[in-house]
Amino acid sequence: MLYELFIAPFTMFDFMARGLFGGIFLALSASSLGVFLVLRRMSLVADSMSHTILPGVALGFLVAGMSMGAMLLGGMITGILVALLAGFIARITSLKEESSFAAFYLISLGLGVILVSLRGTNMDLLHVLFGSVLTLDNESLLMIMVMSSLSIIVLTMIYRPLIIDCLDPAFLRAEGGGGSMTHVVFLLLLVVNLLAGFQVLGTLMVVGIMLLPAIAAKFLGKTLMTQIVLAVLIGILSVYFGLVFSFHISLPASACIILTAGVIYILALLFGRYGGLLHRINF
Repeated sequence: MLYELFIAPFTMFDFMARGLFGGIFLALSASSLGVFLVLRRMSLVADSMSHTILPGVALGFLVAGMSMGAMLLGGMITGILVALLAGFIARITSLKEESSFAAFYLISLGLGVILVSLRGTNMDLLHVLFGSVLTLDNESLLMIMVMSSLSIIVLTMIYRPLIIDCLDPAFLRAEGGGGSMTHVVFLLLLVVNLLAGFQVLGTLMVVGIMLLPAIAAKFLGKTLMTQIVLAVLIGILSVYFGLVFSFHISLPASACIILTAGVIYILALLFGRYGGLLHRINF
């Protein structure tokens, strides 16, 4: 009974196994990155960035149809362009970076939807916006694994300067630690993970697997490293149980994954040892 419920879907159907592996690799890098987004108070920036890749993905779709390579390349170009442009505007004007990203997010969302609508059907638009984890082919899965692995390697390399930049950016600049470069690399990692995740969860929901596990981990772990480990575990559990629920009750897999992460977040919010609601009431 337990085997049929929790294991059989992944051994009997290749598309379920590919979706599980793709989601696990995405959780490894995206949920780790989410902890730093929460620490840097950039949660809304991540949400905005997830939409800035939409015009590039749409252009790739217009040129080459549902070619994953073309859509990834287009999303990469617009994501990096908007990240650099928003940061540049925030530094030369009085506008805060978060507001700058928000403006580009709204423009990108409208432009992306119009571009997809020019050639595609409503199903194509839904695929781009909400992803399709169960349609991952071997090529897409390999691309996600490579992007996730590279992200983890780069994140490990900038781990120490990134922590200092989060806590005291002025000190990092004073010590010649390359604070601006660290910030740019961090934004590039964000773009890469959003692109990897758009194939699994779509441009609208990919940020969920990045932020919900990270926010939940904040209530459960004391140190930063503990929060990173917990965020990754929560992300992986969300992918696994989300796919299981989706398989047995025939609901959209992407939404089930995000809702599972949301349930874990609510439980952490209520019972978490570090700032959880019940813990604060008791003390």
